[in-house]
Amino acid sequence: MKTALLQLNSGDDPVTNLGQTRDFIARAVAQGARFILTPEVTNCVSQDRARQAVVLQHEADDITLKALREDAVRHGIWLSIGSLALKTGDADGRFANRSFLIDPAGQIGARYDKIHMFDVAVSETETYRESAGYRPGTQAVVADTPFAKIGMSICYDLRFAYLYRALAQAGAQVLLVPSAFSPVTGAAHWEPLLRARAIETGSYVLAAAQTGAHPVQSGKPRQTFGHGLAISPWGEVLVDMGDAPGIALLDLDLAEVAQSRNRIASLSHDRPFEGP
Repeated sequence: MKTALLQLNSGDDPVTNLGQTRDFIARAVAQGARFILTPEVTNCVSQDRARQAVVLQHEADDITLKALREDAVRHGIWLSIGSLALKTGDADGRFANRSFLIDPAGQIGARYDKIHMFDVAVSETETYRESAGYRPGTQAVVADTPFAKIGMSICYDLRFAYLYRALAQAGAQVLLVPSAFSPVTGAAHWEPLLRARAIETGSYVLAAAQTGAHPVQSGKPRQTFGHGLAISPWGEVLVDMGDAPGIALLDLDLAEVAQSRNRIASLSHDRPFEGP
């Protein structure tokens, strides 16, 4: 399956972001892609909760989801919308960070809400408390497609190896990690963590990313690391997209998954233990 990772520089205006995303999708289709992946918060990169409250929508009304479902039909493609920031009916007003897998008929094949919230202090000047604005999900998801079983995750989930082991043991052959990674943690941890998840599970790991200084109309600007990566089931870096927006293509060969898992069958070697 010819697959395309999109690396975006989304701002806090969903309308502008949508135009750019659709253009990248059309360009990827023109290059032969049949499975296209966008990064985390494709529709809106913002740290301003007031701005988000104005521009974000509920799933049923979201312009990005509606348009990209139409694009999946128009182009006859599978589409992973890495995630959308969406309003919910929660009493506390928190949003959802939700990933979608769209089939060529434009139907939503799977949804996944980010489980692990990015509540960290990277430095004295760079802190995040994602849980203040977003409610965590509770359900791990493996989606069936005609070309692969897809394990869904988002960004900070990457640091929790048990999630990916559970996805792989449930049948996932391809693990998705759409992200908007911090430049500091990205430089230190991004590639090693992605390679580790591939090696541990014998899976393809595909990580479409946000990149650069994100334009905002209000609030504090944000920067992200970029370097969208595709990792083979043996842990090899197949694609590194650097720090510029763009498109990267690769071919998925599930025989590589089977071969890696046959060589090192660690997914079936779990042992009970006591302690510590």
